[in-house]
Amino acid sequence: MRKRKTMDGNTAAAYISYAFTELAAIYPITPSSTMAELVDQWSAQGKHNLFGQPVKVVEMQSEAGAAGVVHGSLKTGALTTTYTASQGLLLMVPNMYKIAGEMLPGVFHVASRAVTTNALNIFGDHTDVMATRQTGFAMLAESSVQEVMDLAPVAHLAAIEANIPFLNFFDGFRTSHEIQKIEVLDYEELAQLVNHEKLTAFRQKAMNPNHPTTSGTNQNPDIHFQQRETINQHYQTLPEIVRFYMKKINALRGTNYDLVDYYGAADAEEVIVSMGSSTQTIQQTVDHLCASGRKVGVLSIHLYRPFPLEVFLEKLPATVKSIAVLDRSKEPGANGESLLLDVQSAMYDAAIRPTIIGGRYGLGSKDVTPDQIVAVYDELIKPKASQKKRFTIGITDDVTQLSLPSKGTLDLTDPSTFQAKFWGFGSDGTVGANKSAIKIIGDHTEKYVQGYFHYDSKKSGGLTVSHLRFGDTPIRSTYLIEHADFVACHTPAYLHTYDLLKGLKKGGTFLLNTTWSQEQILKNLPKKMKRYLAENEIRFYTINAMQLAMEVGLGGRINTAMETAFFYLANIIPTEEILPILKEEALKSYRHKSMAIVEKNQAAIDRTIELLQEIPVPSKWATLEVPERTSTATTQFVREIVEPINRQEGNQLTVGTLVRNQMTEGVIPVGTTAVEKRGIAVEVPEWLSDRCTMCNECAFVCPHAAIRPFLADEDELIEAPEGFIVREMRGANGQKYRIQVSVEDCTGCGLCVEACPAKGKALTMRPYEEQKEQALNWAFAMTLRQKENPAKPGTVLGSQFNKPLLEFSGACAGCGETPYVKLLTQMFGDRMMIANATGCSSIWGGTSPVSPYTTNHLGQGPAWSNSLFEDNAEYGYGMFLANQTRREKLAAQLQSLKANVSEELQALIDDWDLHREESAGTQQRAAKLIAALEAEAATTPQLNKILQEKDLFVKPSQWMIGGDGWAYDIGFGGIDHVLASGADVNILVLDNEVYSNTGGQVSKATPTSAIAKFAASGKFVSKKDLGMMAMTYGHVYVAQIASGANQMQTIKAFEEAERFPGPSIIIAYTPCITHGLAGGMRQSLKEAQEAVASGYWSLYRYNPLLAEKGKQPMTLDFKKPAFDQMPAFMQTQVRFASLHSANPNAAQALFEKTVSDAKTRFYNYARLAGQEEKIRAKLEKTDVTDENSPLECGHPEQTTAVKSTRVRRERQTLSEEQLAERAARRAARAKRRQQE
Repeated sequence: MRKRKTMDGNTAAAYISYAFTELAAIYPITPSSTMAELVDQWSAQGKHNLFGQPVKVVEMQSEAGAAGVVHGSLKTGALTTTYTASQGLLLMVPNMYKIAGEMLPGVFHVASRAVTTNALNIFGDHTDVMATRQTGFAMLAESSVQEVMDLAPVAHLAAIEANIPFLNFFDGFRTSHEIQKIEVLDYEELAQLVNHEKLTAFRQKAMNPNHPTTSGTNQNPDIHFQQRETINQHYQTLPEIVRFYMKKINALRGTNYDLVDYYGAADAEEVIVSMGSSTQTIQQTVDHLCASGRKVGVLSIHLYRPFPLEVFLEKLPATVKSIAVLDRSKEPGANGESLLLDVQSAMYDAAIRPTIIGGRYGLGSKDVTPDQIVAVYDELIKPKASQKKRFTIGITDDVTQLSLPSKGTLDLTDPSTFQAKFWGFGSDGTVGANKSAIKIIGDHTEKYVQGYFHYDSKKSGGLTVSHLRFGDTPIRSTYLIEHADFVACHTPAYLHTYDLLKGLKKGGTFLLNTTWSQEQILKNLPKKMKRYLAENEIRFYTINAMQLAMEVGLGGRINTAMETAFFYLANIIPTEEILPILKEEALKSYRHKSMAIVEKNQAAIDRTIELLQEIPVPSKWATLEVPERTSTATTQFVREIVEPINRQEGNQLTVGTLVRNQMTEGVIPVGTTAVEKRGIAVEVPEWLSDRCTMCNECAFVCPHAAIRPFLADEDELIEAPEGFIVREMRGANGQKYRIQVSVEDCTGCGLCVEACPAKGKALTMRPYEEQKEQALNWAFAMTLRQKENPAKPGTVLGSQFNKPLLEFSGACAGCGETPYVKLLTQMFGDRMMIANATGCSSIWGGTSPVSPYTTNHLGQGPAWSNSLFEDNAEYGYGMFLANQTRREKLAAQLQSLKANVSEELQALIDDWDLHREESAGTQQRAAKLIAALEAEAATTPQLNKILQEKDLFVKPSQWMIGGDGWAYDIGFGGIDHVLASGADVNILVLDNEVYSNTGGQVSKATPTSAIAKFAASGKFVSKKDLGMMAMTYGHVYVAQIASGANQMQTIKAFEEAERFPGPSIIIAYTPCITHGLAGGMRQSLKEAQEAVASGYWSLYRYNPLLAEKGKQPMTLDFKKPAFDQMPAFMQTQVRFASLHSANPNAAQALFEKTVSDAKTRFYNYARLAGQEEKIRAKLEKTDVTDENSPLECGHPEQTTAVKSTRVRRERQTLSEEQLAERAARRAARAKRRQQE
């Protein structure tokens, strides 16, 4: 009996590729990253490939870099592999031509994914692989996890045999992330299939100085054409080589793979041709239709390049009358997509002449269901004259009328297969629990299993829906569950948002995780849900998993309790057998973190069943009147786009609806997150007004702008709701002050409570249910007039009275990135231009259909756009240059008209032109000039043309924002060029020291000793010092900041950077969930404070303008790091702490290197500040208990220790010249006050 294992497609591809690979060059991109992560992990564990050695793994700065390494490695005789998708694959295209042209046997494994066009889509289709079809790579496709296991070896074996590189691809997410129980090929079997003669020949032609060669030459027109034709015979013989190895696999597995597989009636009259995971669903549909007497079939293409013409014609039934070709890609302007054109070409010389039509399906992972396939077969039986020659399925196209109508849901899953659906909340552990459940059932029963996980694009707080199937027959349903036996809702906030029970079978089971009592459940459950429960005789259970998780010390991680509850209710494995299995899984999953976490999970398993409650469903619920759903939307876009998508009904939106809402170019309205009101927090802050010091620190740290200070006049308070308590605002002309929480937008991170400096805390976390009435107070607060800011500018207090123009984003609870960008919008948002690099900030900042960027009371706000990952600096530079060019033209036009206008207007024009490139006062100058132009436009009509460009009068504040993966790695070349240009632009690097958006892979920002994906045994090399590199130019403003440790330094750096008349780069310390903070993201302020206090993160500002004044350009903003505290700081984060178990032999040396690296960097900065000797003398004689040590209590794990790390600028001894300058400034200010 062959070994069977439960795994996803990425794991199958990684397992096979590892066998045949000597060197893997990698770079992370969703959804292919897992393949590279596993190869790196196995390599770190010492796993051997077929050649008796661990794979050498190298991460590059980009996919282009990875492809370059693959090329060089293959050229030097090592079997080399890479893993990629989408834009990453496109970056490899230039090298693909080279690798194929030089006939090198590399293999690229691709989890095929949509290519970014008007919008990013991380999900699956074939747009990326179709862009590579003329590179010369052979292309091999798989449609299921089992096929990946079986056919991926064919790509490697045929590449070695034929000396032709292979692109081996399967559908992103649908196959890459789908979990199935499959039969596994052993390495011993695969080793027997390698042609060692060919492998030796490949190695012998490797570049080597002992037998030198020259390649990569420049050819002239005389021979280039002929040379390109020399390869023909190699491609002509390739299909037979692929077929040969497919037969070898067939012999091992008892399968019947071929270059093209036919499935269906031998005398089929209607045939679909397709590739990828859709063929599984098509096969299901063929069985269904054949059983009802239809003569249908499907041709599944495996070898796509070279196109297997003869085999295709051989497999096509001679009886076929009509063919539909399905393409999972779009080629605008073409006569059809690529597979269709290939099939039409193949049929040109065929003896039969069936009609051939072509359709698009499944773009961006749009679900492909049997009813859509039936619609295609129905189209094929129509008379030729009435067939749609080009069509789409799965959508309604009411604009170009291409879509085929569906007759309704058709679920062809075997009725005996158990189907379960779980509605989870990103980061609550639901997906992990369900992956564990699939694995347990797969490993401990004889059942077939399938798991697929549907995500929205929000970060850890987003929606996840897990689709699990278990059965006694193979599962071919490569589509979402339509009719479930079991539904679980892990987040009670979803009860009023989604139609959770849709499709739950009669007599099925519903499990709800809720804090409600039975009485509250009977009262609060939506009427629609009550009626469904009663009408369909649903067994209804509840559990308070949040309470259980809190009690056993798991915080918000409810996964263990919910997994245990599922196994108990589903009864797939008897309870007495499953509990020990679950405890063993907890040990395997969490022991690398700590045994304490294992014990907490095991305690949760023991307590779950006693907390499960069955809720009786009253029969009278079956007759409840369900109210019609009404919309309170104030705009068409919200009503027609946002609300349906947020109800998970976006699939039903028509093409025409998107056109009508101006979405053709990918633009969406701003300020739309404000209508979402997700209500996902379990606990929210309550303001205790009598304790409040009115410092606004809570608002400053809030990642989602869900807590804000409001000012109200007496006349406004007349309309205030009851309970709208206010305080007298110090020195604010009788205005009243209130801190208001938007409980429906809060994510419950608790950072505001941690930040509150008031004695006894002026904020406390309370259950959401107790605070729901605060939504009314928030609604009233949002009607209050914007007041003149009563506080001093450039302060925490003052900054927070400005409306945040970034609000309610989809960022994780406690996110370390959004507070920085939110603060920027409060300071410069009315004139900001933002170029955003793909990454976390593009997901929380621009996930369709809502935008968290909004406007002030004048309608001004950040103009935000995302291009790609690698080009963000260049993209922002293009914005800057365009504005500069257009404003220069405007200035010239104004100057040419000066003779025609009044002297007053001439003076304003000159003043505006003189200060055109200055930020300070630009809004005021623009307003004055526009008013004056409008006043004279009636008498000077030429001014009307100028006024058409009035948006250009204000100097934009140009920002490029992105993460460390962009800034340190893939986009570094662009950043370097833009900094060198001297352009007046600002770069903000949100440095969380990993590729957080793709799952936490190592970047050049990752410090030594950190465990990250692609560095499974810890990182051995030092963190790149991006700031120091930028300083070498001498004309770049550079700052390194940490708002959680020093808010004023952050504000100061932003002000100075924006005012600096040249390029600036600010590197911001960004705590992230990937760090694995002990205590969760609520501790992120503490993390930042301890990072600075221990010297792990230095704070500085480098301002070239100071050098022009004869001063030191470098300012160190914290000079007393306690380096001996750094190991204790690092132990509070899993990314460092887990090194002890991952690489115990090297752990201590790596930790010491991390401290040493931080010291080296700090003293380098001190040297630049001219203070190295002084600071070194102080620090190196300072004892651990010295009163100057920021952690003098010696207990860094205690919260009290952190308080002393609040950083203030130290008093410096001033020279006589500086004292004189200060006295002069004071005298000037005093004189101005007298004049006022």
